Amino acid sequence: MRRVHTLYLIPLFMFAACGDDDPVSYSAPVGINLKAKSGDVKNGVVVDEKSITTESGNPFGAFVKEAQARLGGADPGLVVVDQLTLSLGGKSTGVVGLEGVFSGEVAVLFVMSDTDNSFNVGTVQAPQGGGPVKISVSFDYGQMGPVDREKFLAGSFKVVLRGSAAVAFDHAGAEADLQLTFGFSAFE
Repeated sequence: MRRVHTLYLIPLFMFAACGDDDPVSYSAPVGINLKAKSGDVKNGVVVDEKSITTESGNPFGAFVKEAQARLGGADPGLVVVDQLTLSLGGKSTGVVGLEGVFSGEVAVLFVMSDTDNSFNVGTVQAPQGGGPVKISVSFDYGQMGPVDREKFLAGSFKVVLRGSAAVAFDHAGAEADLQLTFGFSAFE
């Protein structure tokens, strides 16, 4: 009878031990605001870019700092973009939906400072409405070399939003506030 009790306890100890080997992770949303102006359309394309660290309070820097703290001071071994959305901001003028700004594919990229290496983050076809519109994520942290990973974690990169302009946008005298919200996760 004593062995039966011991056998029941072995799986409990094994289950508890498995929790110690789980990778440490941290997730947080990071937003960035961009602008699209009718007068800036070139060759039928709307483009805006902005350094990830320029948002008020530097939410990307706060994400990396908290991830490092939860990883015992180490840099994350993997960073993923779990989700990405695009919204039209309330201060936009001359447009009432994303279809008034874009007509085709809209792409989001990260462009590293100094190296100018670019990494696809995601795309969406002909977004409509005010959003948030889900963007299909394609970001692969594994494609970055050591130098670009270091720049990425330091926030030394620009977020680029690029898409085909809606037919009337370049003549509309419009200004669209565009908000991207990244769902970042970091793992050891």
